[in-house]
Amino acid sequence: MKHLAIFASGTGSNAAKIVDYFDKVPDIKIALIVSNRADAGVLDIGKAHNIPTKVINREDFYHSNQILFDLQDSNVHWIILAGFLWLVPSYLINSYPRRIINIHPALLPKYGGKGMYGIRVHEAVHKAEEPKSGISIHYVNERYDEGQIIFQATCDLSPENQPEDIRRKVLKLEHQYFAPVIEKLIRKEKIQFSS
Repeated sequence: MKHLAIFASGTGSNAAKIVDYFDKVPDIKIALIVSNRADAGVLDIGKAHNIPTKVINREDFYHSNQILFDLQDSNVHWIILAGFLWLVPSYLINSYPRRIINIHPALLPKYGGKGMYGIRVHEAVHKAEEPKSGISIHYVNERYDEGQIIFQATCDLSPENQPEDIRRKVLKLEHQYFAPVIEKLIRKEKIQFSS
């Protein structure tokens, strides 16, 4: 049995899809949901599915190993970032080498980095008049959105597409691909980029 922890800062639409997906996978389990916001909707998803939840504060996250102990208590093998906005500290990356995964709502290396999240990403893509956008699933390192890319999928954009239209197209890709790619990674199966 492989145990996953989901880290999220917001409503948790990706987390919900991941939880639903792995509910049907007998040997992979969501063991913990972690958020940096006590009012995050993702915590309600955890409660609805009887998954333990934890709210972290910045001081503990960056200046103690408490979250590491919590992850070990839950026997967590992989950490999945699903809209988690804090930079992951080195001690966690070193404890989970190539086992912390993030999804970014653009085709990295463009439109990544500090402050590039949510609608800001889609506004930047729109402003640049990109013909395509998409998702990038990548390993996490000590810098925002710079870890090795594992998988990308794209969607076509038209000049009429506004940032909110781009967001909807990209979110559809996130919900379609994130959980299956996580499962393939865990099972060490070959992952092919989509188009």
